Amino acid sequence: MAVSSAVGGSGGRGPTTGPWRNWAGNVTARPTRSVAPASTEELAAAIRTAASDGLTVKAAGTGHSFTPVAATDGLLIRPERMTGVRTVDREAGTVTVAAGTPLKHLNATLASHGLSLTNMGDIMEQTVSGAAATGTHGTGRDSASVAAQITALELVTADGSVLTCSADENPEVFTAARLGLGALGVISELTFAVEPEFLLTAREEPMPFGEVADRFDELVAENEHFEFYWFPHTGSCNTKRNNRSQGPAAPPGKVSGWIEDELLSNGVFQLACTVGRAVPAAIPGIAKISSRALSARTYTDIPYKVFTSPRRVRFLEMEYALPRTAAVAALGELKALVERSDFKVSFPVEVRTAPADDLPLSTASGRDTVYVAVHMFRGTPHQAYFAAAERIMTAHGGRPHWGKLHTRDAAYLADVYPRFGEFTALRDRLDPERRFANPYLRRVLGD
Repeated sequence: MAVSSAVGGSGGRGPTTGPWRNWAGNVTARPTRSVAPASTEELAAAIRTAASDGLTVKAAGTGHSFTPVAATDGLLIRPERMTGVRTVDREAGTVTVAAGTPLKHLNATLASHGLSLTNMGDIMEQTVSGAAATGTHGTGRDSASVAAQITALELVTADGSVLTCSADENPEVFTAARLGLGALGVISELTFAVEPEFLLTAREEPMPFGEVADRFDELVAENEHFEFYWFPHTGSCNTKRNNRSQGPAAPPGKVSGWIEDELLSNGVFQLACTVGRAVPAAIPGIAKISSRALSARTYTDIPYKVFTSPRRVRFLEMEYALPRTAAVAALGELKALVERSDFKVSFPVEVRTAPADDLPLSTASGRDTVYVAVHMFRGTPHQAYFAAAERIMTAHGGRPHWGKLHTRDAAYLADVYPRFGEFTALRDRLDPERRFANPYLRRVLGD
């Protein structure tokens, strides 16, 4: 039986102008106009009008990409009125949601119905369509990215046509558009596979870098969700293992949870990064203190309360997806790079995994994957560190996260994505005039 929920907004918002900025503040766009449609019909009409006016079109989410993937000087589609869960179908195990719905609202609604996504990333501020379109992922031995959990979608194409896509209907478009970078059209709604809500037990504990490297394959194989953070300038890591549990629920205490997730991970960390930005020489010492600040803890809760955590310290990020077999070698090279260089890195390096999937532009397409993410505090020079790290990643055939900083172009990406040509051929068919193009897409997909 399908249960309907309210959809936010009942009318379209008129055209507006003004600059748009992303979350990190490193991308600014100045669209000719912006609109916030409240329905698929209004969205299609806006795209047709833009075409008649000779404007390109991009849809923006909440701006959590570090790349200008959503930037445009044409028509900017804003998400705030295309929100809400449209249907929850328990029998089918699916939920259909408007494209502009933030993940945090989807998670809360699913929890109210006793349902959950199987896996998710570690932040919930993104819109569902923005998260899927750029390849947002968590960590998982068997469960994959946000986009890989999509079972159907509705896509408005360059001429204003509306395509309903699934494995049975327009399957070629469905395969590519689940992770489409906004290059094939604008998604108006998505259907996700969901399952009855379950409990996860999180086990967080410090571990030496050498032990994590030696046991990496074992830790990935033995845990449904394994990730770790390495603190540059130290030999210390903080590991996290999430596994399904029979319960009972035992969430972090209010005080201890606040100390770990807000005071230490956000408040004190913000202060430490600010001091490090002003006095870079202090960073290695601060890193040693930071690596010892988080203690071991175990707790059990519903999935989104375990998978996700608040991220209030603003930063820039580059992340590469490597073949799983390259993980330990690449991490060793990255650690050696930091040790022999003058780089002062206040942010930990994040390492996660994903199983192979079948999406043409997924960073895990066709291969078991390890993700290595490097970060720098906003306002801190990052280019040299990121460039040096990128050389290590590309030497291992790395694929850059589509929403995070990198310098790769279509020539490189065509070599590391076996189905790259399949995607660009579909783009040629659906958007021959490049209505949905921008400089970033021209660089990574070609013209």
